[in-house]
Amino acid sequence: MLSGGSDGVIVLYDLENLTRGASYTCKALCSVGRGHPDVHKFSVETVQWYPHDTGMFTSSSFDKTLKIWDTNTLKSADAFHFKGTVYSHHMSPVATNHCLVAVGTKSPKVQLCDLKSGSFSHILQGHRQEVLAVAWSPRHEYVLATGSADGRVKLWDVRRASGCLTTLDQHNGEKSKASSEAANSAHTGRVNGLCYTNDGLHLLTTGTDDRMRLWNSFTGENTLVNYGKVCNESRKGLKFTISCGCDLEFAFVPYGSTIAVYTVFTGELITMLRGHYTAVNCCVFQPSFQELYSGSRDCNILAWIPALREPIPDDVSEKSLPQQHLNPAYEDAWSSSDEG
Repeated sequence: MLSGGSDGVIVLYDLENLTRGASYTCKALCSVGRGHPDVHKFSVETVQWYPHDTGMFTSSSFDKTLKIWDTNTLKSADAFHFKGTVYSHHMSPVATNHCLVAVGTKSPKVQLCDLKSGSFSHILQGHRQEVLAVAWSPRHEYVLATGSADGRVKLWDVRRASGCLTTLDQHNGEKSKASSEAANSAHTGRVNGLCYTNDGLHLLTTGTDDRMRLWNSFTGENTLVNYGKVCNESRKGLKFTISCGCDLEFAFVPYGSTIAVYTVFTGELITMLRGHYTAVNCCVFQPSFQELYSGSRDCNILAWIPALREPIPDDVSEKSLPQQHLNPAYEDAWSSSDEG
């Protein structure tokens, strides 16, 4: 696992639980420390493995750079420099015909960097304020979603000259419900979080209006799922995640010093995961282990695992069990490990 800290340090961890115990500490394999000549000067906001090969990874920072790293040597192979703070970057998990990195910065223009040529490819213009979140579709390699401080979420086809496919509207085009300021906007606050469902059919967004919304990524329609108040005071990008491989899809969203767990398509708040001491900044779901990892300002990374339930005896019918035991999603079935 890759992790980036507020001090600019990048650490690689081995996630294997070698002790086989319920509580364990992950081993740090190596790091880009403060003494490293290529270390970021300020807070690392995003780290990501190259989707097709762990021999390379990327990192972006408040020091206005995006860096490409050789995992084996832990040296920076290339770097892109920007005029403003870098809030987020993302590489497509499914692209085979391009190696573009989308970057959201202090500028309202979305920057696309080409790893093959080592140069800027082109820009996407349409937002009015800084771009806080970017996410490539896991279904279509040329489709990109961006969220901005202007309250808007835009979907782009990066092959098109005009670029923008649609701008998401929380009112679904009903002008009677929209004020002049909120018209054609996804949120009435800053949009600082984006996450596609694993099939790419829906997009989940968060904003500083304390709302989370689920969109049909093809029609751009607001599905009107009600998640209630989703407290969000982050002034930068908010990294949340969606489960993969579960019977129900869950959204894990930083909520102050806790992590709120919602069912994606019904909006039900299942539980609040408590273990951090201060604000949670990011969440990542690991489908191979079915584990959740969260990072916080308390400088801890916690691994959350679903609690195992007792097997049903052979002489007991599942239908005879109380309803809350039939669906583990309705149980507080998560526990935290030690620092990971």
